[in-house]
Amino acid sequence: MVSFENIKAEYERNWSNMRIRPARADIANETARKALRGKDIYKQIEDKTGVKWFFCAILHSRESDFDFDTYLGNGQSLHRMTTIVPRGRGPFASFVDGAVDALRLEGFLDARDWGIAKILFRLEKFNGFGYRNKSVNSPYLWGGSNIYGPPEQRAGKFVSDGVFDPDKVDPQLGAAVILQAMMALDPSITLDDAPLAPGHIEPEEALAPMALLMQQSLNKLGANPRLDEDGIVGPMTKAAVVQFQQQHGLSDTGILDSATTAAITRAAQQSVAVAQPADLSPVLKRLEDLMSLFQAGPKVLAPPNNPAPAAGDPINLLERLLTLVNKTGAVPGMPTPGAPNAAPVDQLKQVIDLLGALLNKDGKPVLGQVNGALGETIGKLLDGKKTALGLGGSVLTALLTSVTASPNAGGIAGLLGTIVSAVPGLGQFAMPISLALTAWGMLGKLEKWAQGTAPPPKTTT
Repeated sequence: MVSFENIKAEYERNWSNMRIRPARADIANETARKALRGKDIYKQIEDKTGVKWFFCAILHSRESDFDFDTYLGNGQSLHRMTTIVPRGRGPFASFVDGAVDALRLEGFLDARDWGIAKILFRLEKFNGFGYRNKSVNSPYLWGGSNIYGPPEQRAGKFVSDGVFDPDKVDPQLGAAVILQAMMALDPSITLDDAPLAPGHIEPEEALAPMALLMQQSLNKLGANPRLDEDGIVGPMTKAAVVQFQQQHGLSDTGILDSATTAAITRAAQQSVAVAQPADLSPVLKRLEDLMSLFQAGPKVLAPPNNPAPAAGDPINLLERLLTLVNKTGAVPGMPTPGAPNAAPVDQLKQVIDLLGALLNKDGKPVLGQVNGALGETIGKLLDGKKTALGLGGSVLTALLTSVTASPNAGGIAGLLGTIVSAVPGLGQFAMPISLALTAWGMLGKLEKWAQGTAPPPKTTT
């Protein structure tokens, strides 16, 4: 994983040791003079963005050989919408307008650290860190110097996307070489190594957590090749974003805009939302304890060879209740929960009917300390509210699961559609929780009646 702190010393060491190759000295000086001729324009960009003018000049040299009729982000014409990453930018009225847009997309605006290590890091980030995987110093930085290529160092060049030729030497001058030549001609260029104010975060560092989350999400969705999860939006991450956008009907800009980040997040959630069953174990344990009470009483569960219990038998009723709440399987004579014809409201009615039959058996209460099943604190918090919450949750879930996800609709339909699209598989976990809460609340009410702690009936006039 690439980290600025891990390679900062490497940048500083290479910069100190770098020498322009004698055979490239003339072209380096000519390139520096071209950069200085455009200083006034680059200064306008610095005034608008805070990005150092000489940094803009170096990018301009590498991307379009100082053509002021091009977009700084990729070297395409200012007068047409761009067709390579970043796609869909422009047209722009001036070089300055296009440059401001490109630097904003890269997260360079209002940066304050312009020491040599951070400058070289930003330049390499702009082009990508792929050369590091080949153990080659990037020619984008070091081409034309002793830090790249034979005899001192290894050669190699990506001749097309993903295709690396280890014997190819990049003929272009590297950004560090151009910067050194510019500094020799213009003493006003200084590298700001002053320490930053405590707590200051550079713009690309502020964007890193979101970028890391997007890389992790794209990897979950099967990004190929797999992305380095480093929080740096380089060319590979941009390519993966383009692929995702094309697959999901979004404008394939390669930019992590708000619509794209929301879509990636939603898709990643849905990919793991083959949902884990809701944890109903505390409530189910309490119901299973109740079954044990029945089994210990005069009515004992019939052996396997005996006829099945009658439909009104409390054990039979409780088993059917457990089946509905836990959704573990079908019960004879009842629709299968989750089957196409078993609506959530019907399931709720079946649970209530079963509870009514169970709780009114012989008019005798048979429950233990139901309201304290999850401890005193939670019991008090939910006291008197479980049934209402369960019924309300069941009805609301039934409504939501019947709504087509349409977040773009207006009014209540849009609100419900937004909820449905934001919570994939809503009915899979919300309905059983609501049913269990309803069952628990009704059992708790019976416990109060048995203990004589139920509220007295309200007097009517």
